[in-house]
Amino acid sequence: MDYIHIVNITRPGILVSGWQKVYNLFGGNELMLNVVGTWLVVNITFWSLALLHLYVDLTKKPNFIWKYKVQQNKNAPLDPLHLPRVFKTALFNMVVLFPPTSLLLYPGALWRGNSCSVADVPTIPRILFDLMVSLVFDEIVFYYSHRLLHHPYLYKRVHKKHHEWTAPFALVAVYAHPIEHMLSNTISVFAGSFVAGSHLLSVWIWVVCFMSWTVNDHSGYHFPFSRSPQFHDFHHARNYCNFGALGILDYLHGTDSLYQGSKESRRHKIYFNLTPISEKIPDTKKN
Repeated sequence: MDYIHIVNITRPGILVSGWQKVYNLFGGNELMLNVVGTWLVVNITFWSLALLHLYVDLTKKPNFIWKYKVQQNKNAPLDPLHLPRVFKTALFNMVVLFPPTSLLLYPGALWRGNSCSVADVPTIPRILFDLMVSLVFDEIVFYYSHRLLHHPYLYKRVHKKHHEWTAPFALVAVYAHPIEHMLSNTISVFAGSFVAGSHLLSVWIWVVCFMSWTVNDHSGYHFPFSRSPQFHDFHHARNYCNFGALGILDYLHGTDSLYQGSKESRRHKIYFNLTPISEKIPDTKKN
């Protein structure tokens, strides 16, 4: 009885039954689950959050949200004339490019032993482990690939597109050259799952977390009770620093020296009241 109790805590029945429904929805076709299912999770998460932010960017409504902007004099409000080209790139990268990229990654996932069966639904500790591995490898792969993209040859031909926006907004999270989006953005997201041999359920949970974070990091807003976007927003504003996602490798390599000591670095924190961080830590001098 004690063993059964432990198993029920670490692998709740709702996880198993919920995954069974998802598995049945795709008719037990594991290729479809991996490619189409993941495509749906990625796109539903991204577009629901990005379009919600876009409404605020275009309308400045509700008005109270505007005080949480990071760069308050930029895109205030967003000029809709810029949107067609951003939408075109975002739609291509998210809707068109992802399925073939996923198909290319699928054989590797099978070789690594990534499962999506109901019998292998992971325990909660295993899911947490998978998330931690994904977080670590996203930092590693994204930092080095992103720093490589800032090499003058690649920057001019590939990465400059993403840096057209010095004050980013949510859709800019996937506004990138297709080569960058496939090699740097997509592979960095799935690298940890590949290394850990994660179950597809863990992958989907990680994808939801990651897409929420990257939309937030590009949103241009630093909301209370949420992850700070200051680190990556500073990268867009200043360009040649802050290459990673967490800042760990930037610290170790010294590529955050311009950022350290800035007002943005002091504001880079989660805060737990409704007073904007820009008011709590006001501008004292030009950085």
